[in-house]
Amino acid sequence: MQHDPRSHGLWESTAPPGPETRALAGQRHADVVVVGAGFTGLSAALHLAQSGTRVTVLEAVDIGFGGSGRNVGLVNAGLWIMPEDVPKVLGEQHGERLLAALGEAPKLVFDLIERLGIDCEAERAGTLHCAVGPGGLREITARAAQWQARGAPVRLLDAAEAGRKIGSTAYAGALLDERAGTIQPLAYVRGLARAALAAGAEVFTASPVTGAERDGGRWRVRTAAGSVAADWVVVATNAYTEPASAGRSASSGPVPWCAIRAELVPLPYFQFATAPLGHNLCASILPGREGAWDTKEILSSFRLDRAGRLIFGSVGALRGSGTAVHRAWAQRAMRRIFPQLGPMPFEAGWYGWIGMTADSAPRFHRFAPNMVGFSGYNCRGIAPGTAFGRLLAQHILGQVTAEDLPLPVTPPAPARLRALKRAYYELGAQVAHVAEGRF
Repeated sequence: MQHDPRSHGLWESTAPPGPETRALAGQRHADVVVVGAGFTGLSAALHLAQSGTRVTVLEAVDIGFGGSGRNVGLVNAGLWIMPEDVPKVLGEQHGERLLAALGEAPKLVFDLIERLGIDCEAERAGTLHCAVGPGGLREITARAAQWQARGAPVRLLDAAEAGRKIGSTAYAGALLDERAGTIQPLAYVRGLARAALAAGAEVFTASPVTGAERDGGRWRVRTAAGSVAADWVVVATNAYTEPASAGRSASSGPVPWCAIRAELVPLPYFQFATAPLGHNLCASILPGREGAWDTKEILSSFRLDRAGRLIFGSVGALRGSGTAVHRAWAQRAMRRIFPQLGPMPFEAGWYGWIGMTADSAPRFHRFAPNMVGFSGYNCRGIAPGTAFGRLLAQHILGQVTAEDLPLPVTPPAPARLRALKRAYYELGAQVAHVAEGRF
């Protein structure tokens, strides 16, 4: 994709091919235009098309080009925010609704995969939140208690049981969430696209939006070579929302949703993948095929793919000096956690951007009449994106009112010190990885 192995890495080399698409040309008509072919946009398109709605998806680059095709592939429930804190951030009504919706979101993902026959290496084995030291153990203990109070199937593991599950003695314990699991994310998003097309949706790639305006009571969404007239617009661009000036003439002005870009602070996240480990190592490292991540502020994540490759990641961008810094850190950290590995070269490395909000909660925006979207996934894209896409479809179909959604309607608000925070994430991760664990 884009002939850049650092954009989608292992996922691009192991995912089934995506469906054939082309750029939009000429004028078309639909009931709904969806901007962005990631988890949210394609889930919305799929659920709308299955209801008989005419849907056209416009994607600037290719299916899964943004975070949907680059992420770790952990299908997690809930948010980064502690469950008891969600109602404090969003209010009691919306907070409890969001916890319920996202608690059930992994089931929606795995049910769709099974029903649609999507080949995406789905492992419904749970995920492990691994405690680093006493502070990490306190965190996951509190998180477990708060989810258990809501009836969630989560279990706190002591150091010994966590060690057996992880294949490492590096952690003080772990929180096992049985609702969760792992997938090959690019394969999943391509599968959603195939299903949406089969249901009657249109998907156009290499078609960045250059303008959107009201035209006789409908929206006309323009690209360089065509346009689509529709009653509704679903915005699903999140961290890959283009700048206001991208591809637009001086006379066209910014599209209404460009404000998303200023609201989100981009957090870079990279991953490296080893060659397949072989039977003996796979039997000792994550033998149950759970996905895992730890409690450190600059966290690490790790999981296996179907072939037994260990995929190891953390905060940082693989560009400039970051490429060598993060590669060396990943080798050190991987051997520290899993000393049984020995020297293990990487066969792929890639990175992408995550959209972070000021309070780590996602947003629901109404940009203009009949123009809506969710954004700000804060390291949780697969399950929330799929669930939010279905909610947008239900909202457009009149099945769910704006008042019944799990997030309040809010206007986009520019992030304070956005450029400084972005630089801090990228450069701070390099400094931390240079300093950490040298031996």
